Amino acid sequence: MSQQHREFQAIFPVPFGALGVVMRGKTLHQIDFLPQNTSSKPPSDDVTRNVVSQIQHYLVDGKRLFTLPLQLHGTDFQQKVWIELQTIPSGEVRTYGEVAKRLNSSPRAVGNACRANPCPVVVPCHRVVGANGIGGFSGKREGGPLAIKRWLLNHEGWSGCN
Repeated sequence: MSQQHREFQAIFPVPFGALGVVMRGKTLHQIDFLPQNTSSKPPSDDVTRNVVSQIQHYLVDGKRLFTLPLQLHGTDFQQKVWIELQTIPSGEVRTYGEVAKRLNSSPRAVGNACRANPCPVVVPCHRVVGANGIGGFSGKREGGPLAIKRWLLNHEGWSGCN
């Protein structure tokens, strides 16, 4: 989720800034959080247009499900975590410990996999919280990333972060 300059196939505004979409062929490869003042870039093709459309629909209706072709690169363990995250329903959360228990792992390892998630929002790492609070987001425990996590959770109807 770095903000390094890369070739985005689309950049579009969202309530918490902008999102940059990176495609590999016909699959979603990465989503980056970008600053509010980032210039928009229209989708470069129909597949990317579908990705942007699904995310925009989700931003209107937090219960919206994604049906996007993903190409997520990570370790075997990260892949397992990202698959598990996609089973958490919108409006619900799991603690790092709960996810770790399901995967016979540790909460810290789950947190590290969440930090490495290349497609936040679509792969809902924001639905994983700490046992005693909201936890971190995008490798940060304060500031802008946590405001994004709170926005996403509130948007989905989870009131535990108010």
